[in-house]
Amino acid sequence: MGLPVAQPGSVPKRVLTIAGSDSGGGAGIQADMRTFALLGVHGCVAVTAVTVQNSLGVSGFEEISPQTVAAQIDTVAGDIGVAAAKTGMLASAPIIEAIVEQCGRSGIGRDASVPLVVDPVCASMHGNQLLADSALDTLRHKLFPLATVVTPNLDEVRLITGIEVTDADSQRDAARALLDLGPRWALVKGGHLRASDRSPDLLYDGEHFIELSHERIDTPHDHGAGDTLAAAIASALAHESPVPEAVGFAKDWVTRCLAAAYPLGAGHGPVNPLWRLRAGPAD
Repeated sequence: MGLPVAQPGSVPKRVLTIAGSDSGGGAGIQADMRTFALLGVHGCVAVTAVTVQNSLGVSGFEEISPQTVAAQIDTVAGDIGVAAAKTGMLASAPIIEAIVEQCGRSGIGRDASVPLVVDPVCASMHGNQLLADSALDTLRHKLFPLATVVTPNLDEVRLITGIEVTDADSQRDAARALLDLGPRWALVKGGHLRASDRSPDLLYDGEHFIELSHERIDTPHDHGAGDTLAAAIASALAHESPVPEAVGFAKDWVTRCLAAAYPLGAGHGPVNPLWRLRAGPAD
């Protein structure tokens, strides 16, 4: 499994992650860069926050100034250039506002030349809110309208839309509510729905619902799954894949990464894209 890889001496596609750093290495920009490398794209970074975390959770973080976050995007896009971008942990309303403004200047977003994947990291894996209400409002009304596709999990859907997804009907309601906020596509991830042995994701563009269902991987080691999925979507979009194909590819990718996940520390271990290093040419 993979995307076209640049030949020796040629320049690979460049993808920018705008996200926080995970000191435990399981999520955030560390997870993004692993997926970028293993999918054959060159990863660039705009760091939004430095977290203090391990396998047990986040015990603190320090924000990067909004001006520095914007300057990182400007410097990379203006010189190296990017074919796609994604967001992760954005920490605060001023940082989100700076990102929106700079992305507009750099041609990044749903109506620009560079597609943007918004992974709205506003809830922890335990369902705790990670963004203040003011930042959630900025996320909804300023960043979502810039997104090519948004990729919330069910806890994030609840915080953003107020909808508690419990079945297929409420999942569709959530997709409609997300799309009303302005993105071109909404992906409602169903990994936290435990009603079956399948993991049902739902993609919606305002006209068509596309269901993507994979075998549920029974593992407690799923740290970084959302980051990895969004990074894989961005990598596929950089290669000009249509959004449904990019999301389907990324769903396959993260399922394989979950199947290869490993324990780390005393808590949740990370999903593992390193399986690709052991795979054969046909995988």
